Amino acid sequence: MMKINVQSVNFNADASLIDFIEKKLNSLDKYYDKIVDTEVFLKVQQTSDKENKFVDIKLNIPGNELVVKKQSKTFEEGVMLAVDSLKIKLTKEKEKIRVK
Repeated sequence: MMKINVQSVNFNADASLIDFIEKKLNSLDKYYDKIVDTEVFLKVQQTSDKENKFVDIKLNIPGNELVVKKQSKTFEEGVMLAVDSLKIKLTKEKEKIRVK
């Protein structure tokens, strides 16, 4: 189980959102088993744009840091998009290690 730190800016993230984020991030272990920890920043932008939720995820792995930023209508959608991007990045990192 990786260490996950969730920070919400300008609002309080409820327990169900944090639980959702942790479940999605813990699924990344299948793609890369040496994840050190993860920082998640959730932010609501005060704007008329419907896509005003920002999700930044910083994933620390040995020797590297992967950062993904997503903007969407809901935090859940943003987290899912970010996790999909991280799956691709982690797969590439694993391939780099295999090649060495």
